[in-house]
Parts: sequence; C-alpha cells; structure tokens
Amino acid sequence: MLIINAQVPGFSGLQQILIENDKIVEIAPSIQFPTEAIETSTLVIDAEGDWISLGGIDLQINGALGLAFPDLNSDNAHQLDKICDFLWHQGIDGFLPTIVTTSIENIQRSLQIIAEANHPEILGVHLEGPFLNPQKRGAHPEEFLLPCTIETIKQVLGDYASIVKVITLAPELDPSGATIEYLKSLGITVSLGHSQSTATQAQQAFDQGASMVTHAFNAMPSLHHREPGLLGAAITNPHVYCGLIADGQHVSPIMMEILLKASEYDRGIFLVSDALSPLGLPDGRYPWDTRQIEVTNGTARLFDGTLAGTTRSLFSGVQNLVNWNLCDLGTAIALSTTAPRTAIHLPTYLYQPARLLRWSQVGQEIQMQRLTTNIAS
Repeated sequence: MLIINAQVPGFSGLQQILIENDKIVEIAPSIQFPTEAIETSTLVIDAEGDWISLGGIDLQINGALGLAFPDLNSDNAHQLDKICDFLWHQGIDGFLPTIVTTSIENIQRSLQIIAEANHPEILGVHLEGPFLNPQKRGAHPEEFLLPCTIETIKQVLGDYASIVKVITLAPELDPSGATIEYLKSLGITVSLGHSQSTATQAQQAFDQGASMVTHAFNAMPSLHHREPGLLGAAITNPHVYCGLIADGQHVSPIMMEILLKASEYDRGIFLVSDALSPLGLPDGRYPWDTRQIEVTNGTARLFDGTLAGTTRSLFSGVQNLVNWNLCDLGTAIALSTTAPRTAIHLPTYLYQPARLLRWSQVGQEIQMQRLTTNIAS
C-alpha cells in the first residue's frame, strides 16, 4: 500500500508512505518516490494533504467504562477486553493502565490480572505511587503511602516487576537515589511527581536516572523565579519528558503555552488523559476506591473539591491545543502519538505496524479516523 500527499508529524512538506506486509518501510517526499513504486502498489490512498499519524499512546489512564484499574479482580478481568476495544476505536494503539496509591494487596491483585491478560494494546503498567510526598498526595489516600526504599519497592512489585513500565515517585523521599538506580536496573522508567522537590533535588534525581515528570504543574510546587522547583529543573533538562493533561482544568492554557514553548513542544512534552474509570460514561457520581467522585463536564473531583482527574479522552487534548491556538495540528498530534513513544523508548514509524490515523481539520473542528481496519489484538 502507498499513501500519497500526506502530512506526517515530524516531517516537512507532503510525504508518501510505503507500506509492505502491514509495516511502514519508507517515508519520503513525493519527488523521491519512483513512479514504479506507485504503479506496483496494490492500493494507493491519496491523503489530499491530511495528516497521517501513528495511533495514540496514553501513558496515564486510570480506568474506563466504569472500571478503575486498581479494582481489577478475577470477576471483572473480562472488562479489559471492552476497554481495549473502546480505546482502539478512539484511536489509541497502546496504553499503560495506571494504578494509583492503594494497598499492596490491591496493587498485587491488579498486577496479576494485567500480567495474565493477553492484550497487545497494554504496554505495561504505570504505578502512580505509593511512594509520594504526603503534602502533595492530591486525591491519593494518605493511609496507603509508603516510604521510598528498595525494600518497600520490592514488596509492592512482588513477582510483577517485568510488567511495570513506569513508576511515579517523590525523589525527596530518597535523597540517596538508591531506589531510582534499582528501578532503572529493572528497566522501569522513573517519573517524578506528587513531590515537594526543589530544583536541586530534582536535578539530582534526573542525574540518577529519572527521565519523566507526571502531570506537569499538578501535585508539585509552582514555578517560582527564585525556586524553579521540580518543574523548572525538568523544563531545562533536554533528557526529560513531562506529561501534560490538556483539559483546561488541570493547567490553564496560558501556563500550557509557557510549558510547551519552554520545552520545545513534542521534544519535551507528551499528552496524557489521566482519565478515571467513568471515561466513556456520562457525568454523574461514581465510586472511587472507598470514596466517591463527582464528574461535571468531564472533570472529576472529590466531594471536598479536590481535583481527582478527568473523563476526557487523550485526543480531546489535541482538539483543545488547536482550539486555544497553542500549536498547529501536526504538533498536537505528535504530542499524543510520537512523543509518548519516545518518552518510554518505543520506536516510531519505520518498520512499525501500519495502524494509522487520518486527521483532517475544517475550521476549528478536527476529525480523526482509522486508516486501517486491523485491530491490534
């Protein structure tokens, strides 16, 4: 198959994409493709200037369709099928089920269910806690927070370290950095978050191997002209990627613009949904661990007003960034497709499965559709 006249995030000008055996084998400007390549292709698709991208990757999603990933058990494990299918039809090719702070028993049970599942869309697990600073725990229950030591990390991971892809922790809980070194030795990406870290402490953690920041601006000190804090250290470090919730509630559009410009857009930022279990369901009241959340216009809060998350999809952030004139469509697409792949060291484009999306824009309205019908599973 050959796709012609396509805009591709990360490439300048119109491109042609050559696909063989369901793999992308070449992306090149039109003039570099020989006529015989077009003539020998069994199928030629003219993108007519639309954007063509890989599917989305969501590195922080807490649940969907009423199921929170920390609540996984043998009775509801079958719902993972429905969630994967739901996300696939939203354009998401891969995601990290995110397990927020809860008991070790709950974490172990959820990890076991995910480890036994056979879903290629599940790229691993994101443990958001329980090694968080109590002062920045947000909606995470304080009673389940743990000290950040190698011993407690081993207790939490148990036999399932191999499926954990990312762990969010507060680096000031372990000034020695021994836990970061240990997690890196297991192949786990360390993301800093829910933290009171100073810039100096954060930079030390980055030097020790941490390479991500969880939901920039949220659950961390604000940027300050005399103490830039964790986020300031991350923005100025070219080897660190920051997750961003672009729903307009977690971070104001003005601060998003500052973050995007300072971080060179998809070179330092990736979008996440941070979606909670009511993703795909209407607004209303829903259970959340032992508490309840109120979802209004896609924003979820505890009854005391604490911001808990969102029920908006990953690609709603793409629409928002374009609507708020924070970047062009190609950059917004990259923030949700190639940037998260780069953040967790996944390959992009060449020799990857051609599960492609086609994006078009009419005025402020962005439309997305699957270009191929083969489902990842």
